[in-house]
Amino acid sequence: MPDTPSPETQTPGKDTEPEATPLLAPADGVPPLAIYPSDIERAATLLASGTGPFAIDAERASGFRYSNRAYLVQIRREGAGTVLIDPVNHGADPLATMAPVAEVLASDEWILHAADQDLPCLAELGMTPPSLYDTELAGRLAGFDRVNLAAMVQRLLGLHLVKGHGAADWSKRPLPADWLNYAALDVEVLVELRAAVAAVLEEQGKTEWAAQEFEYLRTYIAAPTRRDRWRRTSGIHKVRNPRALAAVRELWTARDSIASRRDIAPGRILPDSAIVNAATADPDTIEKLIALPIFGGNRQRRSAQVWLDALARARTTEDLPTSSDPQTGPPPAARWARRKPEAAARLEAVRAGLADLSQRVNVPSENLLTPDTVRRLCWDWQPVPDTASVVEAFLAEAGARAWQRELTVPVLAQALETAASAEASQD
Repeated sequence: MPDTPSPETQTPGKDTEPEATPLLAPADGVPPLAIYPSDIERAATLLASGTGPFAIDAERASGFRYSNRAYLVQIRREGAGTVLIDPVNHGADPLATMAPVAEVLASDEWILHAADQDLPCLAELGMTPPSLYDTELAGRLAGFDRVNLAAMVQRLLGLHLVKGHGAADWSKRPLPADWLNYAALDVEVLVELRAAVAAVLEEQGKTEWAAQEFEYLRTYIAAPTRRDRWRRTSGIHKVRNPRALAAVRELWTARDSIASRRDIAPGRILPDSAIVNAATADPDTIEKLIALPIFGGNRQRRSAQVWLDALARARTTEDLPTSSDPQTGPPPAARWARRKPEAAARLEAVRAGLADLSQRVNVPSENLLTPDTVRRLCWDWQPVPDTASVVEAFLAEAGARAWQRELTVPVLAQALETAASAEASQD
């Protein structure tokens, strides 16, 4: 375990950051947007002429579109500069159009900030990294209080990166010039940022931890999409009646079908709050439906029959949900004290131990172990003779990396044994 960095050796925090130099435009100007296959081939050739890792970013249209596809890809490489690529409207085979770039990108490390957000949409374009460096994740491991790109660029490079279009509708065409300037700046200093944060991790003795995290992220395969995604409807906890839960499910499913077909974000079709409200009120006529908030608008009036049909299906279905919970693991921790007090005591002890460890190694608790892994361990735990080896096996099965297990197994074992002793003394 590395020594806890002293205040003198830690990178200055937000209260001591030097005055930043504004970074308003790329040093070489905003490159032309590669739109056509011939443009994309030239971009690939240009990238191939450079050396070293690739700084990469992608812009999506979250909140506007149903899909999570990339609507712009930005890539920068030493000796080649920056390229901006429009990956849409390439007919039936966009992978073939993007293949020249994907081939070049397979030749060296990728540098991304918050890679888990961009890797899936880049993979849809046939682009996968041979190795990976995530500067946001590196910042978390370094114990930085703020890890967004602008904050880290200011902290480590002394530059002020102006943000402003990250939440824009990047499916818009043509893309405005100021948006392209913003997009190019997102990769302008990623290579330098990688070097700076890597130096901090090296000083803290965390380089190997980061390498394990990056490789896990690079090779991670997401679980199949759950069938009961409707249970994540905001405000569903207010719905208790099984028939009303069925109405939430039917309304959500109808909305999802429309959103998928039209490639529009579901919330722009019908807000979650309207789904919960209609499921609770259960109107059975158009007049009653449009009297509810949201449903009285012109757009919702045109779709009124769709929502009424969904509510009618909920009234007749025999497949009634029994709970709004996904039922895929332990219940929310707030309920443990009532339902399983011994598990609540274990969780409290484990959380206290991890919080202390987090302070000692200057890494957030959630990066030491995912909260879900901690809850599952504490909920199902049964005392065993060799606590440490069983915990080790559990964490390995849950996907915890070697560095995480090395740090947390002794802490977890001690906490679980202490909780078991306290429980036994009360019997």
